[in-house]
Amino acid sequence: MESQTLQPRYPTKQIAVGNVLVGGDAPISVQSMTYSKTANLQETKKQIDCLQLAGCDIVRVAVSDEEDAHALKSLKNMITLPLVADIHFRYKFALIAAESVDCIRINPGNIGSKDKIKAVVDACKERKIPIRIGVNAGSLEKQFETKYGATPKGMVESALYNIKLLEDFGFDAIKVSLKASDVERTMSAYRTLRPLVAYPFHLGVTEAGDLESSMIKSSMALGGLLMEGIGDTMRVSITGELEKEIEVARGILRYSGRQKEGITYISCPTCGRLQADLVPILKELKNRMPKIKTPMQVSVMGCAVNALGEAKHADVAIAFGSGDGLVIKRGEIVGKYKQDALIDVFIQEVLKTEQEMIQAMSAGK
Repeated sequence: MESQTLQPRYPTKQIAVGNVLVGGDAPISVQSMTYSKTANLQETKKQIDCLQLAGCDIVRVAVSDEEDAHALKSLKNMITLPLVADIHFRYKFALIAAESVDCIRINPGNIGSKDKIKAVVDACKERKIPIRIGVNAGSLEKQFETKYGATPKGMVESALYNIKLLEDFGFDAIKVSLKASDVERTMSAYRTLRPLVAYPFHLGVTEAGDLESSMIKSSMALGGLLMEGIGDTMRVSITGELEKEIEVARGILRYSGRQKEGITYISCPTCGRLQADLVPILKELKNRMPKIKTPMQVSVMGCAVNALGEAKHADVAIAFGSGDGLVIKRGEIVGKYKQDALIDVFIQEVLKTEQEMIQAMSAGK
């Protein structure tokens, strides 16, 4: 059941990026981008494989020169994730890329004359692939930067201009991103454009910084927009490990209420009542817990005060005492165990509960 603060998703046109549907009632997909030179096929494939293993749905690669553009065909044959080519100013690279990839990312207004834009549109039409219009506050077209500055208004006007360029050639397989490097401008731009167009939105805060900065900015901006019903696909941009982008994005989806999948962890804050060191315990639990897709709430409590109170709504809970502890299932005590056996019993109970939930869902179909 959705909470009152979680708004229905805005109805948007559905497009296909390879075998991943974006928009409409499709699940919100998670994206990332490789950092290797795309023509370095082995390194690029290695990064894509790591992203796929982490749970990435769509991957984007940079097309910096003609060598990268021609490498896309070979790369596409080496991977199974939908592939997006990131094109900036050279429309000829987009024409080459369109022969192989599942989506093109461009700003039509940055690639030159209408003849060049039409050539890209025609190539995408022929292969039935969508175009992502990528608006960044830091690189608006001159006419919008001069008039509005790097503001949400300038970003929205740029997006509307670029959308019309494609629509004028009868093209509507479009998704749009409106990225700034801060929370306020990002949220304002997406909120302003959302009622004006029906195209799906790709959410993101660009140049969001290291893991800590990006987690905070992305959680505020993307999480807030998702709860308002805005967003169809997303990327968390981090200066650091690619897999962390996927981990944080999945967390934002889960804690915003938009993704009913996997374990939601509840654990005690640090306080004087704790009877166990929960920091290494929680880390061990997360490391040892098998990958679970079934939506499940798991509680890790460090004292008896919280054991049967705050943990009673969890599917499975563990509560540590002095030398022993409890395993609790939906408010009922499963048993009391010595601390050296407690974690093993708890993990087994989680797996058992997962199977029961899967069977119940199957029986209800």
